[in-house]
Amino acid sequence: MIRASLSRRDPVLVSADFDAHAAASWSKPRKIVARVEASEQGSDIRFIVTNLPGRAKVLYEKVYCARGRMENLIKDMKLYTRSDRTSCHRWEANQFRLFLHMGAYWLLHELRGAAPKRSIWRTATFETIRCAFLKIAVRIEELKTRIKMGPSAYPHVQALTALATSIAPRAP
Repeated sequence: MIRASLSRRDPVLVSADFDAHAAASWSKPRKIVARVEASEQGSDIRFIVTNLPGRAKVLYEKVYCARGRMENLIKDMKLYTRSDRTSCHRWEANQFRLFLHMGAYWLLHELRGAAPKRSIWRTATFETIRCAFLKIAVRIEELKTRIKMGPSAYPHVQALTALATSIAPRAP
């Protein structure tokens, strides 16, 4: 049994694995990986059943969580860019719509990735980023040699400027 003081700020994480007996439909026995996290807010216990070789912590963090992240990215693509709306009768139009949705997804993904690691924008959902940075009113000023665009009264102007400056050198 593991005992830990929960008065600490850092959560206590423990990963363990043990062999499971094979169910009737399984071709061979599987391994059960358990991940237990205890903090001041309570405990969080997760189990996965796998036949992959490896240590419990690596299987949970590198394999299982990576799969979850990929599923979340697919969900973001469908939900926040509305890419599931391909209602035209012609496949070319639907393919072009998906191309535009992928461009929107790439922009949202790049904005989130360009945020500093300790920023609230780094873990924000695509919907939050879209509402905060893309759905804004701007003032357009026509100058002699260029057109200047910028938000006139906008609470996130410093974050938007930093993110735009960060991704500008990486643009094609």
